[in-house]
Amino acid sequence: MKAFYTDHFVLPLPPGHRFPMVKYSRLRQRVQASRRAQMCVPPAATDTQILRCHDAAYLHKVKSGTLSAAEQRRIGFPWSPEMVERSRRSTGATIAACLAAITDGIAVNLAGGTHHACTDHGEGFCVFNDAAVAARDMQARGLVQRVLVVDCDVHQGNGTAQITAGDHSIFTFSIHGEKNFPHRKFGSDLDIGLPDGTGDAEYLAMVEEGVQRALFLADADLAIYQSGADPFGGDRLGKLNISKAGLAARDRLVLNLLRGAGLPVAVTMGGGYAPNIADIVDIHFETVCIAMGYYGTDV
Repeated sequence: MKAFYTDHFVLPLPPGHRFPMVKYSRLRQRVQASRRAQMCVPPAATDTQILRCHDAAYLHKVKSGTLSAAEQRRIGFPWSPEMVERSRRSTGATIAACLAAITDGIAVNLAGGTHHACTDHGEGFCVFNDAAVAARDMQARGLVQRVLVVDCDVHQGNGTAQITAGDHSIFTFSIHGEKNFPHRKFGSDLDIGLPDGTGDAEYLAMVEEGVQRALFLADADLAIYQSGADPFGGDRLGKLNISKAGLAARDRLVLNLLRGAGLPVAVTMGGGYAPNIADIVDIHFETVCIAMGYYGTDV
C-alpha cells in the first residue's frame, strides 16, 4: 500500500507551540519500520489545483507572505516559505493518495485532514483544504464523478462543508463533538454532533449509522476518510472519551463499510493533541495498519 509522507518539509514553529508537529516524523518512522508500505513523497499541489477550492486573493497572500497578523493567528501558524511548501505538499499527498486509491483500492496520506480551511481563509492549523482540493482534482481528471468525504475528526469539518456547499457531487459527512471547535459550524450534508464525554459504544453506533446514511445518500465513486486521533479520551482538545481500542474499531468499521460498498478510499490522519505524543502516534499508526489490511482485497 502506498503511504505518502511530507514530514521532511518542516514547518518551523516557535518554542512551546501547541501543535504537535513531531507526530508526523514519528508516524512515518513507525510505518517505515513496519516494511508493509511503499513510502512515497507526493508532488506539491499546484495553483491550478488549489484554485478549484480557494480564492485567488487568499492564495496570493499565502504565497507572498502578506497574510495579516490576524489571519496568521486564525490559521495558528506563523507565515514562512516553509509553511507554504508544507501546506502544498500535505494537500498534494491527499491528491496522490486519491490517485493511488483509484488504482490500488486504498492509500494513505500520513498527514492531511486540513478540514477547517475555507474558500478565503485558513483556520485551526489548516491552510489549504486537502480533501476538497483532492476531490475536485479527481473530478477534473475525469476519474470520478461523485466523492464522499467521511470526517471522524473530533472537530467539525466546517471548511470542507463551506467550500462544497451547493455542490451535490461532493457529499460531506462529519461526526464530531457538538460543543467543540469550531463554535460557529458550517453545516455539512450530514452532521452528527456528539455530547461531551461520549464513550465507545455510543460513538461506534453513531459512526456506523452515519456512514451507512452517507453511503446511501452520496452514491459516490470515491471516498476520502479523515480518521482523526483527537476523539481519544486523553486528548487535550477532544472532550470525548473514546479509547484507543474504540478508535481502532471505528477505523475497521468505516473502512469495512466503504470498501464493502466498492469505493476506493484515500485515508488522511486529521488531528491529535494528546499530551503524550506517543499516544497520538499509536492511534495514527493503528489507522494505517488497519488500512493496510484492506490493500489488495476485492470489493
